[in-house]
Amino acid sequence: MVAQARKVLRNGQLVTPKGVFLGDVVIEGDKIADVVPGGVDEAQLADAEVFDATGCWVYPGFIDAHTHMQCWTGMDWTADSFETGTRAAACGGTTTIVDYATQDKGMTLHRALDEWHKRADGTCTANYAFHMAIADWNDHTREEIADMREAGITSFKTYFAYDHLRLDDAQTMEVLEAIKPFDGILCVHCENGTLVNELQRRVLAEGITGPEGHPLSRPAECEAEAISRLMYLSELTGARVNVVHCSTRLGLEQVRAARERGVRVSLETCPQYLLLDDTRYLEQGEDGFAGAKYVMSPPLRKPTDIAALREAVADGEVDQISTDHCSFNLHGQKDRGRGDFTKIPNGGPGVEHRPALIMTTFEGQLGPMDYLHLLSEGQARVFGMYPRKGALAAGSDADICVWNPSARWTISAANQHQAVDYTTYEGFEAHGRAKLVFVNGTLAVRDGEPTGEKPGRYVAR
Repeated sequence: MVAQARKVLRNGQLVTPKGVFLGDVVIEGDKIADVVPGGVDEAQLADAEVFDATGCWVYPGFIDAHTHMQCWTGMDWTADSFETGTRAAACGGTTTIVDYATQDKGMTLHRALDEWHKRADGTCTANYAFHMAIADWNDHTREEIADMREAGITSFKTYFAYDHLRLDDAQTMEVLEAIKPFDGILCVHCENGTLVNELQRRVLAEGITGPEGHPLSRPAECEAEAISRLMYLSELTGARVNVVHCSTRLGLEQVRAARERGVRVSLETCPQYLLLDDTRYLEQGEDGFAGAKYVMSPPLRKPTDIAALREAVADGEVDQISTDHCSFNLHGQKDRGRGDFTKIPNGGPGVEHRPALIMTTFEGQLGPMDYLHLLSEGQARVFGMYPRKGALAAGSDADICVWNPSARWTISAANQHQAVDYTTYEGFEAHGRAKLVFVNGTLAVRDGEPTGEKPGRYVAR
């Protein structure tokens, strides 16, 4: 869908890498036509649809570069489809997601990409791009890498954990070598899967079967060891890597050490690792199983890990905050793991609430330009979308979030748009909310509620 009407976003505080200034944004069709400090002449408003942004920050649309929509994880289908997930994303101010198209064992990359397009095309409120997750590395898969690049995919993913997905070190090295010629980037799930498997066996053997067993079986050392291994593989090959969902101080230290050696590594963390600690696994709730809501991998960590990651965010060491949105209902999905925590589907919701969570959490510590980097520009730069995405500039796509920093509201499952029966942030008092959200020039959200439009498109990078 292409928006045809000329629009002017009037009197907003425009957030750019060079500063925040009062001005107007002019939209023509699906592009930003002009960014005007001080505002356009009154004569230019005569034939335009005008939107008042007084008192608001005007951002390029936020980008969530780590989602799992409408995905089979080996245990169950996620609760959110591309339709519901991108609608929820847009309601929170996110105008583009980058989802993990995933090759299963025995599947070609072409088939995986076709399947993800089939799930997403024509259903989305927000835009969508794909990383390609590789689970079956062989000569044919290697030959398909160039085709993926032609299809607009410049980022890939491999796993060090999960038996049905993980590659060994030599295979991971070969993937890095295959994507290096076009400066592709490899996102890696960094947990030592062999250790996790053994620790799960031991924890269960001790009679610990509830959600509290999940963090015990995936300690910080499992993450740090895997991150260290990835850093050396990147150093060996010279290829770019992205550490996804970093959750621990130990893991962060491995990234710091690698950067000092010149390793080309970008770093992602997620709101859950900045806000929630591992005492959540002890929650009982009405049915005695509320701790299952927080079963995700890597698991929630210690307060000391939260403090270290928050400090890294404030110091500019983190390139992007995305969500790893992978939603499962507590009732009918996660509760199938009663009596064996290894059978609880891993993942939690978050795509809708990320901007509000981060801007509230770091209020008084970070400013609008920092949020621009962490929630939009950083993702666009790392994953080959900038300045088409992640920028308020003439010629950029008209993906825009008008953010009202004065709004006050409470996050709850009762008012969310994510298609899941809980939120891990129930009762969180949020400061700020998306007032207007434009996707490709079309108004997709007003005051946190969807307009019903589905202007999202595939973003080839």
